[in-house]
Parts: sequence; structure tokens; C-alpha cells
Amino acid sequence: MEPVWFTFLNASDVEQLELTDMEILDAVEGGLRAQGLGETVIEPRVHLMPDPAFDGHFNVLRGYIAPLALAGVKIVGDYVGNYRQGLPSEMALLNLFDPRTGMPVALLDATALTEMRTGALTALGARHLARPDAKVLGHIGARATSYWNVRLLDRIFDLAEIRVHSRRPESREAFAERLQRELGKPVVVTEDWKSCVEGADIVVEASRLERPEPLLRTEWISPGSLVVPYGTNSAVELSLTDVMDKIVVDDWGQAHAGPFGALRAHVDSGRLDEVNLHGELGEIVVGGKPGRESADETNLFWHRGLSLSDIALGAAMLKKAEERGLGQKLRFA
Repeated sequence: MEPVWFTFLNASDVEQLELTDMEILDAVEGGLRAQGLGETVIEPRVHLMPDPAFDGHFNVLRGYIAPLALAGVKIVGDYVGNYRQGLPSEMALLNLFDPRTGMPVALLDATALTEMRTGALTALGARHLARPDAKVLGHIGARATSYWNVRLLDRIFDLAEIRVHSRRPESREAFAERLQRELGKPVVVTEDWKSCVEGADIVVEASRLERPEPLLRTEWISPGSLVVPYGTNSAVELSLTDVMDKIVVDDWGQAHAGPFGALRAHVDSGRLDEVNLHGELGEIVVGGKPGRESADETNLFWHRGLSLSDIALGAAMLKKAEERGLGQKLRFA
């Protein structure tokens, strides 16, 4: 057999790619388009919990995108208390394979990739489900994905007011400082959830709760707004879905599988099912279902994170790495 090689991109390689906002958005939208056209296979994520004492778990995401001729498996650790050791709460590796032979194509440090694709999914959901004139963002959470939520939402909407809140004062202050420095506009740090989200056009709930707790009150949500909850443990009230005109998910098969997710209680109690679900974002992207249809719609987009987004963005990273001569060739066999 001839030698088999695969590409390895480490964190430094990924940073040197200098992906633009539009490159990230376009890649993730391409994955959604393939999903909407039925050109993908996605299996619900599974979880590995090594020990309850470790305060974390692993997510394993699997998928296939036919137009890219790539299958992928991403493993991401989700450890809430990592900040105490100066570590990111989420660290990941993405494996890409040739779906025709099973041979490895690439291995990527997917920590930054996960942050970027999560923010892109938030922003693309808002592009289709928020009011086009949305200008006020209320963002709960200051983890790594939060930066890309705000950055890419601002890219699409040119936000006039950005409010942020998180549990720890030092994290929200540092988050706001980074946003102000890189976006070049003021950011309001709030002391509580209510002042952050009340009256906002777009509300993103990306909290890091240790257990489900209804901290985001339905009464604070303004008619005509978009709510994007994606915390691992639910921070919303059961009544949140009652005020929504459209509820959209990234993948329904994944939405009602596994123990985690912002609307887990809504699915488990029967308040969210295929009857009152408007559809998947990929269906909207390809025009199979409508997005926002009026200014007074109040909408919700719940995403748990797509393996397809990982694969699509990973493919874009590989292409740019080849153009820039980045990465290492490692021998597999």
C-alpha cells in the first residue's frame, strides 16, 4: 500500500488562517444549505461523562456532507470549572475522513472552530428570524462562543446597543472590554439578567449553569424579538415557548435526544414537538420554509451545535491552510 498522509492543523495554524467574518458565515451557511437540500447525514450528539466529580463531560458529534465529500467526528470537552485552572471550558478535536474509503483526511484543533461556528449559527439564525432592523442585543454569558455570537451578529446587524451579563463580574467586564476593543463601539455591562435582556431586539442566552434554573423570565421578552437560547442547562421558563410565533431548531433529531439543552424540559414535557416546531434552520436557508414574515413576530431559535457546521468550517480551514502553506503532513500508514 502506498503511504497514507493526513493534514494536522494545530491552534497556531488555525490562528494564522485569519479567517474573515464572511468566510466563517459562508462556510457554516454552506453546511446548512446542504442539510436543507437533504445532502447530509447527521447523527444526534452523544455524551461521555467520565465521573460526576470532574464537573464536565464530552460531546461527540458526527456527520457527513455529500457536496464536500467529507465525513467528520468532533470530540469536545465541556468543563464548566476550567476557568479556575486558566483553561477554556470547551476544547475540541475534529477528525475529517474520506466517506468513500474511511481514510483520514485531517485532524484539526477545533477549539476556535467550535467558538466560530457556534457564533455563526447564532448569527445566521438571527439573519432569518430577527427583524432586519434589530439594533439592541442582550447577551447572557461570557464564554468563548459568546464573543463570536456578538461579533457575527454585529457584522450582520451593525448593532447600536450591546448589553452583556454573566455570573462572574470579572468575566463580564473582561468580555465587554474585548468587545469594545475589537468592535470599536461601547458595550453596556449589566448587573442582572433583567436589565440585560428587557427590551432587547435579540436575546442570546449562553449561560454556564451547573444545573437548570429559570433565570430568564418570559415576561422580559419583547414582542417582535428573537430569543436564542443554547445553554447546556436550561435557564428559561417553561412558558417561554408559549409566547413564540415560530420555534426553529438546527436539527430536530438532535433537539430531542440526550439529557442536555436549553429546551430539554420543553421537549420532555411535550410542550415542544414536531407539531408546534416551525422547522429547521436549513429548511429556511434553502427556501423550503419561511423565516420571519412580519415585524411583530416573536421567534425562538434553539441550536445545540451541528456536526455539519464543524465539517463545513473545517473544510474551509483546510482549503485556506493549503493556500497559505500551513499545517503538517502526518503519516497514517
